[in-house]
Amino acid sequence: MSNILYLTASIRGDESVSNRIGQTLLDSIKTGGDSLVTRDLATNDIPFQSWERFNAGLTAKDDRTPEQAHLAAYADTLIEELMAADTIVIATPVYNFGVPATVKAWADLVARAGTTFKYTENGPVGLLEGKKAHITAASGGTPIGSGMDYMSSWLTFFLGFLGIKDVEVIAADGIMGADAEAKIAAALDKASKVALAA
Repeated sequence: MSNILYLTASIRGDESVSNRIGQTLLDSIKTGGDSLVTRDLATNDIPFQSWERFNAGLTAKDDRTPEQAHLAAYADTLIEELMAADTIVIATPVYNFGVPATVKAWADLVARAGTTFKYTENGPVGLLEGKKAHITAASGGTPIGSGMDYMSSWLTFFLGFLGIKDVEVIAADGIMGADAEAKIAAALDKASKVALAA
């Protein structure tokens, strides 16, 4: 049995190519015994980090004021989902060469010192080792893996910062061109052949 966390970020909903690739990958890896938590970052009104929310998250749960408990609750839930997952699937488009703002907002909330990473005398160390992540992506004109692709490089680095080093990217890029359908089909085919991490 595996615990799978599926995050989507496209504003295009059912028309989203990154979501289609992500769903295809899910269909490939999920079995009847697996648990699945799905969170649509594009429609869940994820809050942006604030100084008050940040401090509330760093305050021990038993020491939080009622206001701090309220402020920290959303991030607590996101962190619990991430920590419980064995496999993470992030379906995201490339917006203006990077991740959508909602993905960055999610990252800001789940990166919590002492919980998902820690500071040591040798620098920060991720605490979420042993997990597998898949990024299913789509871009209109940005070649994934190129110098102008700050989405996959940043997201892979961020996951690694948390200790999630095993990251695979499956992308349909440049899909505003004439060969869009072929690129989408190739990405869907690759996603359909992904096996669940042992």
